[in-house]
Amino acid sequence: MTALTLSTSSAATLRADALVVGVAKGPKGPVLAPGAEAVDKAFDGKLASVLEALGAGGGEGEVTKLPAPSGVKAPVVLAVGLGEAPAKGEDFDGEALRRAAGSAARALAGTKKGAFALPVESAADVAAIAEGALLGAYAFTAYRNGNTKNGKAGKGNKDDKSAPLAEVAILGGKPRDKAHKAAADRAIALAEEINRARDLINTPSNDLTPKSFAAAAQAAGKEHGLTVEVLDEKALAKGGYGGLIGVGQGSANPPRLVKIAYTHAKAKKTVALVGKGITYDSGGISLKPAGHNETMKCDMSGAAAVFAAVVSAARLGLQVNVTGWLALAENMPSGTATRPGDVLTMYSGKTVEVLNTDAEGRLVLADAITRASEEQPDAIVDVATLTGAMVVALGDRTFGIMANDDAFRGSLHEIADEVGEQSWPLPLPAELLKGMDSPVADLANVGGRMGGGLAAGLFLQEFVGEGITWAHLDIAGPAFHESAPYGYTHKGGTGASVRTLVRLAERTADGDLG
Repeated sequence: MTALTLSTSSAATLRADALVVGVAKGPKGPVLAPGAEAVDKAFDGKLASVLEALGAGGGEGEVTKLPAPSGVKAPVVLAVGLGEAPAKGEDFDGEALRRAAGSAARALAGTKKGAFALPVESAADVAAIAEGALLGAYAFTAYRNGNTKNGKAGKGNKDDKSAPLAEVAILGGKPRDKAHKAAADRAIALAEEINRARDLINTPSNDLTPKSFAAAAQAAGKEHGLTVEVLDEKALAKGGYGGLIGVGQGSANPPRLVKIAYTHAKAKKTVALVGKGITYDSGGISLKPAGHNETMKCDMSGAAAVFAAVVSAARLGLQVNVTGWLALAENMPSGTATRPGDVLTMYSGKTVEVLNTDAEGRLVLADAITRASEEQPDAIVDVATLTGAMVVALGDRTFGIMANDDAFRGSLHEIADEVGEQSWPLPLPAELLKGMDSPVADLANVGGRMGGGLAAGLFLQEFVGEGITWAHLDIAGPAFHESAPYGYTHKGGTGASVRTLVRLAERTADGDLG
């Protein structure tokens, strides 16, 4: 993991391999952001003009490297775009700083030390820059250069030129200021756990199975003092978990239900997080068409996010109980697989006619939501790469939020915006539930084609315990990024929703959610 330090040194005098400054889009051309003053002085006050001559305009994520002048210890100056300059008297928002720091960290791959002289007006700015830099300084290298042993991932090639930036120094961050230090410590814990989620998502399915995912949770539990319980296929069958067994029965890698719990002695509330953990989704007998299978290792992104959020809560010592439920299965076609038309008896006792075996996520989630409800938490939030319909509706960067409580849905949307994750609140139109009527069971697992993402939410709502506040996050769009990297977002697993879940836990601990 990239090291992080705070420094009160001058940008010109700190020894580093590269010095990062911010540039924004002004009305008449690029303007330097606060933090770049010492560097600008070394350029005789002409740094903005030099950058403009090189084609830099200050657009978001734009990166321009140039040799440092005499008077600057670092040999390279890297100017990173922050987007539109804020109005006079206003500061750059946290997400602009987060993305700029991430872009700079990505551009400095293979570098030992980067000094970040971006605008720091508060501890919140320290947090944003630290998060962005640490998330940008990420690479999944376990399988590069044939670096595996006996089919298992290795540690990557240490000489790889694309290795992450080794150290980040945030200039203007005060190491002796309690608020600044707390912001940096939180960012380190959060980024490490998001990157843990990314690693899990990026791990190919031949190495990440329900069993090995459960083992990773057990190892983390031992490391961080968490309670971990694992139900294997025998316990699931005995307990009547028809959804998990039904989805997983076609695979040679049987399903698991993992409970990973963090408790605090002074906690007054409990939040239950439920994650879809389909370690590979072929679609089952309703096989996905060619071109839709290649990234299906990412179908466990919800479980990875829940896992990371629970460990983050433990590392931050939040005064709230957070319980994670990882519904793990592999959805494969075989002679033992669930067939379209089969009826499953769920853990709740409800029966479900499976009309489409590729609508499997809701089946494993339903069992886990019912089980989570038995503990009567104050709120349940499930997270899943659930429907392609959500991607059609909201695109690749925004997740949908549905809930049985309008205020809770609104709070989650507000929290996501606060931490820099794109989300959108969506309704649960009751009439769509009619489309999942079944002539042979209590309900079917799919309904009509229109409003498919909302119908999936309605299906899950049927398994929420009475009187429990619940929300559903469909992260199908942002969970796995396939286009060009941007900001702190790399190709592959993103760790979408982890920041939202952690802030939810923090707000609950502080009593901000009622």
